Amino acid sequence: MQYIGKIDKEKYKLITKDISTEEVILTDKQVEHIKERHKGDYEQYFKHIKEIVENPDYIIRDTKPNTGFLLKEFIEENKTFQLILRLHTSKDNKEYKNSIITFLKVGKKKYNQYLRNKEIVWKRLDNDE
Repeated sequence: MQYIGKIDKEKYKLITKDISTEEVILTDKQVEHIKERHKGDYEQYFKHIKEIVENPDYIIRDTKPNTGFLLKEFIEENKTFQLILRLHTSKDNKEYKNSIITFLKVGKKKYNQYLRNKEIVWKRLDNDE
């Protein structure tokens, strides 16, 4: 298990008000999932995970409960990413934390499609699209 960083609960309150911790982790099981399903993304782009978690450009409501879909663009690298974050609530095992479900690089077309077709619950103020 890896400690990734902390979320700002205020940004996620439209997904659930019942967020019991700010801490975000990435389990070994999910690292394996990312490595198997999104070849090379973990090895090449892991350096961006903390920034995506702590400073997403957009938070979108996922179809699963208590789960946020984070989008982040790194303009200087011309790369766009998505990260699925399961938020820990008071009903969850006390030993768990907010946990990254998956992470991958996505194309700009797919990124923009998410913005058009999904429910955005929070966005950075300087994203004037």
